[in-house]
Amino acid sequence: MSRMSGVLAAVVVGLSLVTAAPATAESTHPFPSELPLPNGFRPEGIAIGHAPVAYLGSLADGDLIRVDLRTGKGEVFSQGPGTPSVGLKIDRRGRLFVAGGNGGDARVVDARNGAILKSYKFSGTGAFVNDVVVTDDAAYFTDSSRALLYKIPFGRHGELPDTATEVPLTGDFVLKPGFNANGIAATPDRKALLVVQSNTGQLHRVVDGVSKIVDLGGEVLTSGDGVLVRGRTLYVVRNSLNTVVVFTLDKSGASGKLVTKITDPRFDVPTTVAAFGERLYLPNARFGTPPTPTTEYKVVAVPNR
Repeated sequence: MSRMSGVLAAVVVGLSLVTAAPATAESTHPFPSELPLPNGFRPEGIAIGHAPVAYLGSLADGDLIRVDLRTGKGEVFSQGPGTPSVGLKIDRRGRLFVAGGNGGDARVVDARNGAILKSYKFSGTGAFVNDVVVTDDAAYFTDSSRALLYKIPFGRHGELPDTATEVPLTGDFVLKPGFNANGIAATPDRKALLVVQSNTGQLHRVVDGVSKIVDLGGEVLTSGDGVLVRGRTLYVVRNSLNTVVVFTLDKSGASGKLVTKITDPRFDVPTTVAAFGERLYLPNARFGTPPTPTTEYKVVAVPNR
């Protein structure tokens, strides 16, 4: 599929999807359990807001695709910059915040029409901007190669600034060889951030850059990738292990208790996770499969346990 095919049609479709009424838990059952993506797309991040629409980015060229959870049909609605789109999140204003991977950048995209609202180029060499969380007052991006977060503070009415701020990671967080800070989410009380460190398997609670390791009762999260917090439930995707680990957190996010581990034979190196209704949605990045223009990719839906 051409990267620009169906853009105008996607805009019209997207407007109707964004304004669709939220589905009830019961109405999610007929939704397809697999969402096909274009061959060669190479998904990594996924975001779902209040409407039954999933947004995904391509590691191949940064294209963004919008998929209707009710039908499984989707279209590319925003052309990428030729560098990766990795983690992404959508806010209540319909803005997609997109991490740029080894492009060392990020951008904010209008989820309705694909227009780029702001672009940010982060300083330093060797950056890998991996994932993002949107809080009430800012967006925070992780860097898997450097011991810091990138903060985009919002103005009074959510205005986007012209530049981002670097927040050094200190305390218990120690940079190690390999992939470091990866998935990021807010704690249940929204007073801190949770960051998984892939190479050490540690989950960090971060306040103003100061990190403290979360007590998970001895559970180790090596290969931890995307994270999701819903209420006091934490989901951590361990990509190469094809597993989602589920915890119950205390309100502050300082400790967690293992609830279950979700596996599925359809998992093929899932990287990130988003939720809608009673389901979790995970894109299969298929990192063990050589990427080609004909390699098949999909999103897998599993029960939200």
